Amino acid sequence: MPATSSNKPYRVGRSKTGLGLFATKPIKKGTRIIRYYGPILDSRIPEHDDIENKYLFELNGRWTIDGSVRKNLARYINHSCRPNAESDVRPRERKVFIRAIKNIEPGEEINYDYGTDYFKAYLKPIGCKCESCEKKRKKLRAEARTERAKVRARAERKAQKAGAKPAKKKKLNGVAVGKANGRARA
Repeated sequence: MPATSSNKPYRVGRSKTGLGLFATKPIKKGTRIIRYYGPILDSRIPEHDDIENKYLFELNGRWTIDGSVRKNLARYINHSCRPNAESDVRPRERKVFIRAIKNIEPGEEINYDYGTDYFKAYLKPIGCKCESCEKKRKKLRAEARTERAKVRARAERKAQKAGAKPAKKKKLNGVAVGKANGRARA
């Protein structure tokens, strides 16, 4: 794992989804945290266009950064549907910076929204594991458990109601008919 110097406000650490980038010092909203870098790929060159990995950061239709190099610590920043940072893309300069959009406290994981294309290609098929989506799924599971409990309780009440009442005798032409033998009683 790459070492980070102590003057950096972040470190690589264990996350729910593997490795992640965590704040080591308070990071104020608007602060540029880290640069996302790596070799610049040109989509017009077939060898560059055929490269497939999860660390490609598209600058525009032509230029893409291959962030798979180990020194690129920004590659450890995970996706979140409710991020505390965002990418500041500068296609003319062929640079990407990650900037805080909220105050980030020490120990908090730094994350940003990867965008719709990446989400559909890589995250949706396996299910987004960001904190926001995990909370939503947890809430939905709790609601489903509550609904199942309500249905069970209704069924039990209905069964008790049906079992608690004695069998009613039916009257045919003013004569009571017992259910047990089906004969008319006078």
